[in-house]
Amino acid sequence: MILVGELSLWVALLMAVWTATVAFAGGSLKRQDLVASAERGTYATFAMVVLASLGLWTAIFTHDFSFKYVASFTSANLPKAYLFTAFWGGQAGSMLFWVLILTFFSSVAVLTSRRRNRELMPYVIGVLAVIAIFFLATLCFGSNPYERLDWLPVDGRGMNPQLQNPGMAIHPPNLYLGYVATSIPFAFAIGALITRRLDAEWLVAVRRWALVSWFFNTTGIVIGMWWAYVELGWGGYWAWDPVENASLLPWLTTTAFLHSVMVQEKRGMLRKWNVVLVICSFLLSIFGTFITRSGVISSVHSFAQSPVGNWFAGFLTIGIIVSVYLVTTRLKDLKANAVLESMISREAAFLYNNLVLVGIAFSVLWGTLFPILTEAVRGTKITVGPPFFNAVNVPLGLLLLLLTGVGPLIAWRRASVANLRRQFTIPAAALVITPALLFAAGMRTMSAIIAYAFAAFVSATILQEFYKGINARRSMYGEAAPKAFVHLVARNRRRYGGYIVHAGIVIIFCAFAGLAFKTENDVTINAGETKTLVDPFGHTWAFTSQGVSRFDVLNREVTAVALETKRDGKPMGVITSEKRQYFSGSDPNNRVPTFEPATAVGIKGSFRQDVYVTLAGVIGQDRSEIRITFNPLVRWVWLGGMCMAIGGLVVMWPQAERRRKQGGYVTTLRPDPELERV
Repeated sequence: MILVGELSLWVALLMAVWTATVAFAGGSLKRQDLVASAERGTYATFAMVVLASLGLWTAIFTHDFSFKYVASFTSANLPKAYLFTAFWGGQAGSMLFWVLILTFFSSVAVLTSRRRNRELMPYVIGVLAVIAIFFLATLCFGSNPYERLDWLPVDGRGMNPQLQNPGMAIHPPNLYLGYVATSIPFAFAIGALITRRLDAEWLVAVRRWALVSWFFNTTGIVIGMWWAYVELGWGGYWAWDPVENASLLPWLTTTAFLHSVMVQEKRGMLRKWNVVLVICSFLLSIFGTFITRSGVISSVHSFAQSPVGNWFAGFLTIGIIVSVYLVTTRLKDLKANAVLESMISREAAFLYNNLVLVGIAFSVLWGTLFPILTEAVRGTKITVGPPFFNAVNVPLGLLLLLLTGVGPLIAWRRASVANLRRQFTIPAAALVITPALLFAAGMRTMSAIIAYAFAAFVSATILQEFYKGINARRSMYGEAAPKAFVHLVARNRRRYGGYIVHAGIVIIFCAFAGLAFKTENDVTINAGETKTLVDPFGHTWAFTSQGVSRFDVLNREVTAVALETKRDGKPMGVITSEKRQYFSGSDPNNRVPTFEPATAVGIKGSFRQDVYVTLAGVIGQDRSEIRITFNPLVRWVWLGGMCMAIGGLVVMWPQAERRRKQGGYVTTLRPDPELERV
């Protein structure tokens, strides 16, 4: 199986070259036989990549340490669950995993478009095949997972201890699925630009795949935040790390597209904007992959420096040049079918929303690139830290939160005074009353007060929309409220699924605002000694050290400290934090044993706050240095992420017969007259 997999990787490259050649030839010559051959070539490429992947998994599970990849990222005592995830634990394996997803998505796109978009499909297939060629060529010539060692180690180096976490078994695959899914809308956009068929037809497939990308990127980012929180030991979940930023960028542009595409569907506007957003989402995904593999930045998430970074830089440059050429030469074909009639309208609100999202994306991109640019120009790397990102993006984020509640309240085309009064009365009241109540309760942190005021405004908007829809169904069909809610969502999943996503965003922003009250305490404590601290809610915590213990477990040496905790005199259990030294086998490059340090934090959490304990070090036998952090509302971040994911699934769930209009398409499912009035 291993030999078959190694050979299949090269065959996949040849099949991708064939597919791209006959696809473009079939499109330009109008030869359906060549197009059919390209479709079969897409399936064959996927089959070859599957065999190549199975071969690598076989080498990993059989502990064939003659392969450098297996020896570098696994060991004989690595649990089987992490043997499976070791497939994407290193650079070569993760790239093979990328092309596995890419060829699978390509096959699904071809299969589901057999009777649609026939003029676009040759170019869609060709573009996807070119992307596959790049990744397969990079694997075969730059970072081959089947590279062999010139000696056979007794054991492998093992997996980085920080990756031996359930979150890292889920986080990378979700991000890869989100990244790779941007390839399909990109291919459709390039196909539409080449053929100049830039009507609404291509948007049907593009929007569906953009939703897939958004869903997996959202899930991957939230799980990655959870992993950073429980594994890295620094007490937070987002540090504006360059690789974190790289994952956020395509999410921002995809989110912008999913909003602005509604304007094109309804009004035939923002056509240039939508094409550019689709292209940027894909190019930013490639940029994120370049960041993790080039070695130009230092990050706990990135791979070591390698020549593969140059491959990605070249591919990214070519992609930008081709995209800019196609867009600039098709500007007349992208002319809007309508104009913005009023600055107070739903399409205007979506435009403001997009400008903020793109503004955040630009600031994040600039802050991420700034160290690279300064090193290239001045020879000195100047790092941009969290203060810059927070200063720029916190106000933009609050504005985005406010606009989340404004858009659904305003009518299309032009809002009337009566419409504004009717729709904004309750949300505006929530916006005014909430900060007054918080101020009266003693809150004085203005950023948090503003965040909670805007969150109350958006929450009132969402509840008002659901209330009106449910009441309309109850009066029309006599349904009970729970049944009316289910039917309301089922009959317009896109609209009300979007509201569920917005609810998740509100929850996350409320949790982010809790960071304003976060407190960190560095203490040095002896065995039997008690330290007393006060949390942000005014509770008194007593931490009593039960001493330092040292022991060996399987493949690691452990130094641990246990703290008996009490809150206002009430026992709250024991919190344990550890410092670990993992024996990681032999490094295949220098043949010497290696040790990998790791921190295991202690967390005692509730929906109000987490008590987060990190062992910093040990002095002597029983004196330990500890950081105790009180983190308010952290669990609401994970709850908000789950809510966003559920809303995304609701929007993605198949529904609706489709009827097309000139300049856009409308999705309907047995329209409800009473909901139209609502």
